[in-house]
Amino acid sequence: MGKIVKKQRPVNLDLRTINQPVSAIASILHRISGIITFIAVGILLWLLGMSLSSQEGFQHASEIMTGFFAKFILWGILTALGYHICGGIRHVLMDFGFLEESLATGKTSAKLAIVIAVILSILAGVLIW
Repeated sequence: MGKIVKKQRPVNLDLRTINQPVSAIASILHRISGIITFIAVGILLWLLGMSLSSQEGFQHASEIMTGFFAKFILWGILTALGYHICGGIRHVLMDFGFLEESLATGKTSAKLAIVIAVILSILAGVLIW
């Protein structure tokens, strides 16, 4: 039997010290926004069900949506949805060959998706407040 060699490799588990490329950040944000959007479906369906149950239910749903906390949650949902759509369109364009699958195109399209999502987030805030 051969000799087992243990390699002493440095292990860095502190993610804050690792410089992630913008395409990796965009990918992570796309996954997070997908989870938020999935959870938001339940919240929005609950609110819709309450508003459609009766006139009192509609009044209660309206009262809930006038509070700052509810508006902030709605803004977060719209921001996550906007980013998820931008990231999804980016991936679809790459999958169908409309965008070249290169490092430079990946960086540029990730930056563009983030910038458009920030603009959509600001617009959502203006719409809500």
